[in-house]
Amino acid sequence: MSKLLRYISIFLITACLLFACHSSAPTVLKHPPLKVMFGSFVGECPGIIAQKKGFFKAQGVNVEQIDIKLINKGYIKLKQANFNAGKYDGISLSLGSFIILSATNPDIQSVLIIDESTGADVVVAQSQIKTVAGLKGKKLGTNLGSFSEVFVTEMLKTANLTSDDVNLVKLEASEIPQYLKNNVIQAGHTWQPHLYEAMKLGGNILFTSKQTPGLVLDMIVFRGDTIRDRPEDIRAFVRGWLQAANYWKANVQEGNAIISKALKIPSNTLSLEGVNLTNLGENKRLFESSNPNSIYKTAKIYADFFIRSGNVTRIPELKSLFNSSFLNSAS
Repeated sequence: MSKLLRYISIFLITACLLFACHSSAPTVLKHPPLKVMFGSFVGECPGIIAQKKGFFKAQGVNVEQIDIKLINKGYIKLKQANFNAGKYDGISLSLGSFIILSATNPDIQSVLIIDESTGADVVVAQSQIKTVAGLKGKKLGTNLGSFSEVFVTEMLKTANLTSDDVNLVKLEASEIPQYLKNNVIQAGHTWQPHLYEAMKLGGNILFTSKQTPGLVLDMIVFRGDTIRDRPEDIRAFVRGWLQAANYWKANVQEGNAIISKALKIPSNTLSLEGVNLTNLGENKRLFESSNPNSIYKTAKIYADFFIRSGNVTRIPELKSLFNSSFLNSAS
């Protein structure tokens, strides 16, 4: 009997110890996926590589990439509306679109500059138009009320023209080739892979973002509640994105193949020419307010333009819109 009692006692003590150990162990919380939508512009494609190569997961975050098949006419407005409604945690935006969005949704922040266009954004014209001055009186396709309008306005200045000297037609980059072909417009702002189609139809490049250094930037923007509730996930996202950008630059052919398959486009339409995938060091410099080429200086150019043109009436304090803290753990 004493032997039986001893076994029972040992069993109970062991069970209690195991229970105590289990209850004191840290609880592992599985966060829902971080929902992020980014487009098909070449500067946004590191997100595809990070997803396909598993870089996000390796850095400790589960990312749900919103279906790229949603990217079609009107997708920019759609993704911004869904973002405002809380359907996405983050989205990719041009700096101009970000400034406009902040006027109606100030509780958002840019955490990462993903690229600078150094020639990838172009104004392509019908073959008979050879110079920017030749656009006078012509129809020019541009996405009005966005960075696109600022870009073409800066282009027109180089020929001492203003938007009053041309007829601006509201079009998205993907629509430019067909509208050029049908003579609805005589020139338009676009980028790859749409530029490839425009050039096949005889288009002539008049102007590129190489002539507007620092003006055309893309970034990743998160909702304020996501930033407050899931800072570690955002840090992991930033690390994964930068890892993918570096990987692509070091493995161009493999990166192109991954993106080509995901977007169902020919790999020869993909090129990093004219696009600088901004690395960690460049991000840190752009986020420094003391830097004469900082993001704050460029953001003010956009803010002033959109207020002057009546697109918005008031912009939040610019410093509140940029958060560089997530770069600190990305090295």
